[in-house]
Amino acid sequence: MSSTSESHTPVPVPRTAVLIGISDPVEQARAELKATLAAIEEKANVPRRVSKATDEVLATSRRFSRENPEAAIAAIVAGAALVGALVWGAVRAYTR
Repeated sequence: MSSTSESHTPVPVPRTAVLIGISDPVEQARAELKATLAAIEEKANVPRRVSKATDEVLATSRRFSRENPEAAIAAIVAGAALVGALVWGAVRAYTR
C-alpha cells in the first residue's frame, strides 16, 4: 500500500496549543494570545474542573467496585461508620 493512499486522521490540537509553522509575527502573536486566554479560562473555570474531577473519581470508584466488590462494600461500611461517628461527635459537642 502506498503512502499516498493511506488515510491519515488529524491529531486533535488542544485549545491551549500554538500551531507550529506560523511565519507571520502578527498571526503568531494572535495564536499565542488565543492559547493563553484559553489556558486562563480552563484554569479559572472552577465548576468545569470540579465536574471533571468528580467524573474521574466516579469512574475510578465504579471500576474499583467492579474489580473488588468485597473491598468496595467494606469501604462503604467504613465510610458510613466514619460519618456516623463524626455526626455523633458533633451532636455530643453541641449538647454539652
